[in-house]
Amino acid sequence: MNPDIIIYTDGSSRGNPGPGGYGIVMIQPKSNYIKEFSCGFKKTTNNRMELLAVIVALEKIKTENQKVNIYTDSKYVSDAVEKKWLFNWEKKDFKSKKNPDLWKRFLKIYKKHNISFFWVKGHSNNLYNERCDRLAVEASKNNDLYEDLGHE
Repeated sequence: MNPDIIIYTDGSSRGNPGPGGYGIVMIQPKSNYIKEFSCGFKKTTNNRMELLAVIVALEKIKTENQKVNIYTDSKYVSDAVEKKWLFNWEKKDFKSKKNPDLWKRFLKIYKKHNISFFWVKGHSNNLYNERCDRLAVEASKNNDLYEDLGHE
């Protein structure tokens, strides 16, 4: 079955932790509608930005029960979901896991859609992954950076 929405995401941090950002490209294949989003933060980590990009993209979907394909170069995010690790972490209330605030936020929106993750190799000339990377890096260099309140 063809997806209703295709999402590409990437996260970045200059230093880990350091200034960071995320980039998102959302596509509705049936209408050829494409929208981009990005945001930068003062001090964060790459993994937080990778996960936050997915969360923000999913939160932008207005209609529930959509078939969504997410393309990410983050094994941290794609493997956690596709290999079902996340659901074991949830059962243990994320004990000893990083970024529980974001994973809990992710689970709230994840359950509203039919989501499949696809890992893409970063910096391998994938048009939309490369665009997300540029958006994330540019966002991390903005003058108006937000606080990542969940960063430890």
